[in-house]
Amino acid sequence: MKFGIIELPRSVTGAVANARLAEAAGFDLVGVADSQSVFREVYVTAAMILSQTSRVRVGPTVTNPITRHPAVAASAIATLNEIGDGRCLYGMGSGDSAILNLGEKPFNLAGMRAAIKTMQSLLRGGHTEWQGRDIHTQWVPRPVPVYISAEGPKTLELAGEMADGVICGLGLEPENVTLCLEHLRRGAERAGRSLQDLDIWVMARVNVGQDRDALIREIRMELASTAHHAFRFTLAGKQVPPAFHDAIRRVQQGYQPHQHEAHGESPNAQLIADPEFLEYMVQRFAILGTPQECAAQIRRVGEAGIPNILFTGFVEARQALIRTLGDSVFPLV
Repeated sequence: MKFGIIELPRSVTGAVANARLAEAAGFDLVGVADSQSVFREVYVTAAMILSQTSRVRVGPTVTNPITRHPAVAASAIATLNEIGDGRCLYGMGSGDSAILNLGEKPFNLAGMRAAIKTMQSLLRGGHTEWQGRDIHTQWVPRPVPVYISAEGPKTLELAGEMADGVICGLGLEPENVTLCLEHLRRGAERAGRSLQDLDIWVMARVNVGQDRDALIREIRMELASTAHHAFRFTLAGKQVPPAFHDAIRRVQQGYQPHQHEAHGESPNAQLIADPEFLEYMVQRFAILGTPQECAAQIRRVGEAGIPNILFTGFVEARQALIRTLGDSVFPLV
């Protein structure tokens, strides 16, 4: 298995230090979140990370085609790929806190299809069309792979059909993984492809230690973010027990984008206080517990069919978590 970690650039210095530590700890990918209203600039931060690392892949995980015009984004990521000697990927989604903090709306499925096609053309140095206008990049020296963040059945199928890679957000339990892979397979077959044509990752909230209750409290705001994002648009086809539908709607209605992934007892963390719903979110979306328990959960994901895990773990003791994963969890996997 390969392991990645998403960095929220609360400071550029901190993000670079965390990325260097992650590379030393055995991570294969360092993603940088794009949310201009609450974190540092994604492409500047990624450039600094590339300049201070030598092995890990780096890229936005994820950006969007609303705040970042495709031609501008293509130039930015292609420049990063040049700096990093081919170590970059371009991760894209329909938009979350980056657009919500500007009062914008996420892209629909048709918009995402157009964005994937456009970015792939631009990142091969070609001409293409965007919203009725011809756009191009003339100088891109080498292609950059396009990855899609996908949770729902239709978006997963779109990723299987068109993307170079996918970051699955449907959950970690075997039934979630099986459903995710089935939708990816359907999309791939529609385009004459197979799952082997996709670099498949799954996103996991993570915390490691002995005190389970304390571990959960530390990432409760992450679980609220997941409930807000992974189940938006529709609950259909996402394997959510009806008993939790109202709890999810309450999180979605109360979520505050300007407090996105804020530490501590933030307003968003407090939206997910019901013990049964909280435990459901932990079981479905988190790798959590002792090193031995986390390693067993990771192995279960791999055995279910997804080969790569992209961790978040936005805890205050970030470097300690990175070290623990590298020193105490990965060797057990």
